[in-house]
Amino acid sequence: MWACLRPLRLPKALRNRTVSKFTSTRRTPKLGQNFLADPAAARAIAESLGPVEDRTVLEIGPGEGAITELLAGRAKHLIAVELDRQLAPSLRQRFAALTNVQIVEADILNVDFATLLPSAKASAVGNLPYYITTDILRHLLAAHQHFDTIVIMVQREVAERIAATPGHSEYGSLSAMVQLYASVENLFTLPPEAFSPPPKVHSSVLRLTIAPRFAELEVQPEPFLKFIRSAFAQKRKTLRNNLKEHHQPEVLRAALDSAGLRADIRAEALTLEQMAALWRGVTTIE
Repeated sequence: MWACLRPLRLPKALRNRTVSKFTSTRRTPKLGQNFLADPAAARAIAESLGPVEDRTVLEIGPGEGAITELLAGRAKHLIAVELDRQLAPSLRQRFAALTNVQIVEADILNVDFATLLPSAKASAVGNLPYYITTDILRHLLAAHQHFDTIVIMVQREVAERIAATPGHSEYGSLSAMVQLYASVENLFTLPPEAFSPPPKVHSSVLRLTIAPRFAELEVQPEPFLKFIRSAFAQKRKTLRNNLKEHHQPEVLRAALDSAGLRADIRAEALTLEQMAALWRGVTTIE
């Protein structure tokens, strides 16, 4: 049910083409920024949100406004959160005539979504800085009740981890965390040449459709997420060896038996259903 969809091929317009820049002059990037420089890529990302004419869209790190420009003419309300102290005023001036566009100079990790966003659920989109991708994802998912669709661009290797399914070598705590909150689609991958300056890695675009599974799995969010982090603490270790630092050996043996799991199984082999059954067994016995 929750297996990630097969990655889409990059749209034809984005393949085998010379990248055209949005601007001929570039600032020296700071804060891990690599600005999206391909108009076709920007269009493909914006369109991945689906219809937004009656929706609020939150853009994370608009940078030089490649995606902002497109969404400004489509979204009912666009809120772009930019940390850079030079870029934010420039964007505010650029979109000053548009009453549906709001530029917020802030660190997305400090944003209170309950205050910033309207009561209706919003969509979110962003080119996430590689070095804080996981932190931003945690922040967004912790406020999942405010969103129904999140489109993010991340390093390709991170995208593969997020979209990995149980039994795959890339499946880990990040995969499990995201898939507890949302279904994941790996849409397409962009080459370094689609950015300025070009990073040393490829980037992939993911779409997360928010659909929390906590009630279905009969787990409590915070304790279960903590349990998952412990289960994946060291991937080379068995599940039991990772968990024994937090739970008594006899409790783990009984819970593994109750869930029908081998004593030498590793965390990446478990589906979310099996992990939830194990967590329920441990908490019941303790």
